[in-house]
Amino acid sequence: MRSRFFLSFSALTAIFAVTAVQAADTYDVPKTEWGQPDLQGVWNFSSNTPMQRPERFGEQEFLTQEEIQAAIARQTSSAAAADAAAAELVIDPDAPDATDNPGGYNDFWIEAAGIGDTVRTSHIVYPLNGRAPAAVEGAARQFGGLGPDIPGTRPVRYVVGGIAKDGPEDRGLSERCIVGFNSGPPFTPSLYNNNVQIFQSKETAVILTEMIHDARIVRLGGKPNLTDDITLWSGDSRGWYEGDTLVVETRNFNGLRQTFFATGSNDDMVLTERFTRVDFATLNYEFTIDDPSTFTDKITAIVPMTKVAGQLYEYACHEGNYGMTNIMRGKRMEERREAESGGQ
Repeated sequence: MRSRFFLSFSALTAIFAVTAVQAADTYDVPKTEWGQPDLQGVWNFSSNTPMQRPERFGEQEFLTQEEIQAAIARQTSSAAAADAAAAELVIDPDAPDATDNPGGYNDFWIEAAGIGDTVRTSHIVYPLNGRAPAAVEGAARQFGGLGPDIPGTRPVRYVVGGIAKDGPEDRGLSERCIVGFNSGPPFTPSLYNNNVQIFQSKETAVILTEMIHDARIVRLGGKPNLTDDITLWSGDSRGWYEGDTLVVETRNFNGLRQTFFATGSNDDMVLTERFTRVDFATLNYEFTIDDPSTFTDKITAIVPMTKVAGQLYEYACHEGNYGMTNIMRGKRMEERREAESGGQ
């Protein structure tokens, strides 16, 4: 039942997304007391749209209604087949009813289905084929994941996994509680905690991410950028308003993170983000990556955000990072046992 609800909900939101886009043409964006477009609140950027477009769609940016209906039919059929197979599989007739099993604790938090525009074929809209451009020759490539460590060299620029367990520097950035796996910038949908909160004042906009509770302060009004010798994990952000859009340009990244798609080092990256409220509950988030030392062309993507009637709570990663301690402790115990056994 849970999987069937998930699929049906995704399908319905895909159908209603077109109506929401049409309504946005007549929406009057509320203003703050300083006359700026009011973007304040908590926004969710969950999505089940792929970042890169499947090649079969070419330059087709949106699914047609026929394609949406066909996808719904396939997913419904697959869900029904899975339920039927589960009902026939009886391993232990005396075991407790399967419906009493709550599953893994992570299941509760997963939010892969978007609430807004889910009829896009990809989030990337430029290049026009919806796919990342070719990497510059010699650009670093480094892969990580939740499986076994992938041997490599420091610094580890990806967020999950690691190259070894000799020290914290061998682990991914989110395991070290430095950068959340979806905390950006730019913001890209992930498994859970896809939430940001925006605060506005006359001279600043603050973008607070749920993951690793990072608050990026965007200075408005033509304030000068930092000098080139000062670099930051989330860069140095400056912003301005273009009509109802908040435009944020970020430079001075520290080069210790990948640019995109496990590629590059963000040393030279300039990130331009555009936040546009298109109706009461929808914020269009568009970002453009310009990193000439990593990719041969720019990358532009659109990720709709949906207003959340709630608040963010502190994600106390550093304060409760027992996982890092236990990773190191477990590896030392493994080495000790191997030494005691003479490597047998």
